[in-house]
Amino acid sequence: MKKMTIRARLTLVYGGMLLAGGLLVLGITYLLFSQRLGNQLFIGNRVNGGEPPGFTPGTSGETMVNEIQGEVTNSARQALFAQGGIALAVVVIIGLAFSWLIAGRLLQPLHRVTETARRIAGAPDRGLHERIALEGPYDEVKELADTFDLMIARLDKSFDVQRRFIANASHELRTPLTLNRTLLEVTTDAADASPELRQLGQTLLAVNARHERLIDGLLLLARSERAVADRSYVDLADVVAHVAAQVPAGAVQVSTVAEEAPATGNAVLLERLVHNLVENGVRHNLPSGGWVRVESGTRPDGVFVSVSNTGPLVPRYDIPELFEPFRRHGPERSASAGAGLGLSIVRAVALAHGGKVFADPRDGGGLTVTVILPTASQSSENPT
Repeated sequence: MKKMTIRARLTLVYGGMLLAGGLLVLGITYLLFSQRLGNQLFIGNRVNGGEPPGFTPGTSGETMVNEIQGEVTNSARQALFAQGGIALAVVVIIGLAFSWLIAGRLLQPLHRVTETARRIAGAPDRGLHERIALEGPYDEVKELADTFDLMIARLDKSFDVQRRFIANASHELRTPLTLNRTLLEVTTDAADASPELRQLGQTLLAVNARHERLIDGLLLLARSERAVADRSYVDLADVVAHVAAQVPAGAVQVSTVAEEAPATGNAVLLERLVHNLVENGVRHNLPSGGWVRVESGTRPDGVFVSVSNTGPLVPRYDIPELFEPFRRHGPERSASAGAGLGLSIVRAVALAHGGKVFADPRDGGGLTVTVILPTASQSSENPT
């Protein structure tokens, strides 16, 4: 059952108060009118102190006068009730209409606060740059709007500091890792290197490569959490075909159904989105083999890329955690297991393009991950 809005409740309160006041006024008027009518009914019939025609005290004439007086009194009271009730009903109806308009006028700033909060919550880049900036007298509503603006400003600053820290720290860490990789490659390629030294060098190179992938993923995640400003036409079918062709031949069979899926966005980020989905599907099929199917196309709510793969069973309650950074399903923690940023980057890229992503477990094991993005025409009509 839909709850009654504040505007409707205020209208009913105002209307009820108006109705109660009108009934009170009508009742007081009725009492005063009845009293006045009883005292003054026949004053107009008395001319120079005479009695009404046919009036003789103690006779049937007096009875007739009393009956006439009673009829006139009842008629006047009924007329008062009828006309007063009609007038009261008209006043209440007009009062309800004005109450509805006034309540809507008073609540308009609150609607603006709600709409702004809804836009911020639904914005792909969190929309924290937007402010309510409510104008008008400083009352309770403006105090609420200013407090909301202050909260959003602090959140915006906090997220910016976090993104800058991740980007700066990742850049600073890339230099020593690159130096370590160079030294290890030189050491392992030396002619006089022993087999034990080469084995140790290869292990350290694998660990170093995993750290480089982690840093690259953090940089990409920090970049993709912002809305895409510079957009270009991208056909996701071309991206799917390109990424699938780069998968090395091996135990995992990769098939594609690349139908036209026109979108707009950053081609590099969209390619990384598809690459992460395919890489995630391939990784969860190793070393036992299996298959990965990549599809693209259009649907009523936009264009889509869907990647299905075989693999271990994934409980449905574990799926939300897979899209969080550094979360991986199962006990995989080796260097080949990835940094745990694949699906979180997919979600960040999808949100930055105004899209959404969801995953469903397959009955036989594995996942089906689907990304839905606005079409090229929808993006042009509703730019981010």
